[in-house]
Amino acid sequence: MNGIVLKDMLGRIAERGRALVEKRSLRLAGFAPRASASNVGSERIDDLCRALLSGRGEASGVALAGRVLDRYATMSKQEKQEFFQVLARDFGPDLEQLKKAWAAYEQDFDTGGLRALLRAVEPPRQELFRRLNLAPGGTGALVSLREDLVNLGDNDPALSCVEDDLVHLFYSWFNRGFLVMQRITWSTPADILERIIRYEAVHTIKGWDDLRSRLQPPDRRCYAFFHPSLVDEPLIFVEVALTSGIPGSIQDILAEDRAIVLPEQATTAVFYSISNCQAGLKGVSFGNFLIKQVVQDISRDVPSLKNFVTLSPAPGFAHWLKRVAADPKAAGLANFDPAALTPLQETDWHLDPALRSALRPIILNLAAFYYVRARTPRGKPIDPVARFHLGNGARLERLNWLGDTSPKGLREAEGLMVNYLYDLRFIEQNHEAFANSGTVIASDAVKTHLLAFAPDLVFSENRHV
Repeated sequence: MNGIVLKDMLGRIAERGRALVEKRSLRLAGFAPRASASNVGSERIDDLCRALLSGRGEASGVALAGRVLDRYATMSKQEKQEFFQVLARDFGPDLEQLKKAWAAYEQDFDTGGLRALLRAVEPPRQELFRRLNLAPGGTGALVSLREDLVNLGDNDPALSCVEDDLVHLFYSWFNRGFLVMQRITWSTPADILERIIRYEAVHTIKGWDDLRSRLQPPDRRCYAFFHPSLVDEPLIFVEVALTSGIPGSIQDILAEDRAIVLPEQATTAVFYSISNCQAGLKGVSFGNFLIKQVVQDISRDVPSLKNFVTLSPAPGFAHWLKRVAADPKAAGLANFDPAALTPLQETDWHLDPALRSALRPIILNLAAFYYVRARTPRGKPIDPVARFHLGNGARLERLNWLGDTSPKGLREAEGLMVNYLYDLRFIEQNHEAFANSGTVIASDAVKTHLLAFAPDLVFSENRHV
């Protein structure tokens, strides 16, 4: 029997069994049985949550968890914020119990005391979320709840403790061991393909024909991670082009009239778009695992591949250039003349050959400084895409002038794109250098551009990469 059909059948049997006890269980818990939307809306969600935490039976717990999530789904934005405030205020650790547990443990430092201390430290919110996860569709509902929390939490820092508890659980529930990688093809079910179109966050998919051109040709691949509790919902996906060299522009990758490269003739796998799909899983990283597994799988399928690179956007570069133009010294470029960036104010400057020629060395030199030397107040590279790939052990390989001339590419990065190289021999070494000392491993080509602002740069550093 098909595994999915069997799983669905068993799920239906379990649901019917729970339905038989739901009416009795809810009445024992003090609530009316599940009925109309108006009935759901009349119940206080915090009372439902307390009843859920106080119960011990699985059947009543599943029924109450479903009732909590049903109630949450009917709430307004204001009601949701008030609910999160209740979770932050009333479902945290009992401080008196925590003090007693610590005092007891401090006396003997025994295993039993430590166990009691850990129970006291854990907020009841975490157990509440675990029990809510038992409801049918509970995992997806909690991911959506966290998305609401992210959107509302910016206006209320007191809610950070609730978000921290959810993220803590998500790290376990969405552990790499639970994720399943699938190749997305033109034969993939239409509802998943529709989600791929909707979730593409880097290079907009303009419709079904555009999607077909990214999935069907022999030199194109797409892979996604799925979770067993979110069967038809991709968590993250990556689009890959097989090429005969390292590309410098997205226009070449997505051109309708491009020449198809046969897989056996390809030497390079290009990761040109990585899109996270679930806003509620923000901060729970899957991309590094996905890239590494795709490299393994595609190496096996296409043995001619020698290079694994990205063609990545530079989403904050244009904003940083504006800071440089306004105050070069504050950006760490005291000797830079901001007037050199004035041509960027011209409409469609990238279509003017003279302006392109004048700006090219300036932009590439500044880009090298932006990636290798510019830092956030916490000492990290400014660019978020750079932090991701460098943290995964990639090398900053090449800066691509006018690599993306779409309106978005010009607006966010003045057309700049970047190649990061994943050299399997040095990934761990590069990762350690970045993680331990913040070292940006860059190619000599990038360092050459950096010489305009850092003539003391030593090229012998990291020569192996």
